Amino acid sequence: MGTVQESLEAFPFDAAPRVFRRREEQLLGDPVVRPGAPRMGRDHPPIEVVHLGAEYVDLPFAPPRGVYESDFLRLEWQTMNGRQPFYHRNCDVDEMSFQVTGVRTLMTDIGSVDLVAGDFSRIPVGVVHDNYGREDIHILFYVPAPVHEAIPAERTSRVAIPPFDGWEPSEINEMITECLAGPGHDIVLAPADEQALLEHAATETDRIQVLRPGDAPGTTWVYRSSDVLIGRTWAPASDGRVYRRIRNAQEIQYQLDGRRTLVTQRGTVRLEPGDFVKIPAGIAFTSIHHEPSTHLTVVSAREVPRVAEATRTAERLPAAEIEALR
Repeated sequence: MGTVQESLEAFPFDAAPRVFRRREEQLLGDPVVRPGAPRMGRDHPPIEVVHLGAEYVDLPFAPPRGVYESDFLRLEWQTMNGRQPFYHRNCDVDEMSFQVTGVRTLMTDIGSVDLVAGDFSRIPVGVVHDNYGREDIHILFYVPAPVHEAIPAERTSRVAIPPFDGWEPSEINEMITECLAGPGHDIVLAPADEQALLEHAATETDRIQVLRPGDAPGTTWVYRSSDVLIGRTWAPASDGRVYRRIRNAQEIQYQLDGRRTLVTQRGTVRLEPGDFVKIPAGIAFTSIHHEPSTHLTVVSAREVPRVAEATRTAERLPAAEIEALR
């Protein structure tokens, strides 16, 4: 019988976790049934995976694809190879992004900056912005303001006119949104002078901060708010003998590099780049991989339902098969 550890953690992870020894076959097993006793517990669905690629494929421009959404967090996947056809200004959220692949010029009224794979950025609430992507994929996080950077910036935006080669000033629409910038929540759409928007950055001292986590193993938190943490998790390898259980928050992961086996009390599933997965609060989970693995990690103290269609589900595996994976 295999012995593992369970780390019982609590959002926002500002105190040391409690750690227990467990027998893995019990942790992953079916409940004990006593003859004649009433049935205990509820039936729960297995862990579900949504796959949205981490490698660029040429597609016509389309709005971002929602993956998880609530009144307190929206998480989207976006790809583009050209201009977004309007400027956007949020009334209630900070808008974070992670650049998965390609190059994207982020243009705002507090400066412009080129984003490359591995870059995090935050657009503060009320800042107008547009994007020009080149074979781009990025992940978007809309979180009620204020959101704060948790690590120092590597670089910042600057006043740049033109913001990219071939840019020409024009009259362009500006969209104002509420309700976490969700579909159908535009307030007004009206023309604006693009050059005047970009020139305004010269009158501001605030700048877009571009963040890049270092090489330390584990999770590096990049952004913090009252209900949400966003970070990047990297590990050279893992034997999966330490399970985590977050008692008061759920964890969303997006696999960036490498492949790993996610083991949970609601099933086991193989993850590859492009896979999103959500682990409910209170569920023990771990990862097994023999090569380096990197994923985005989003922890939310509030429920965030999945809105994208699931592409596959986890399977229940006995502890002996989990051990064989090691």
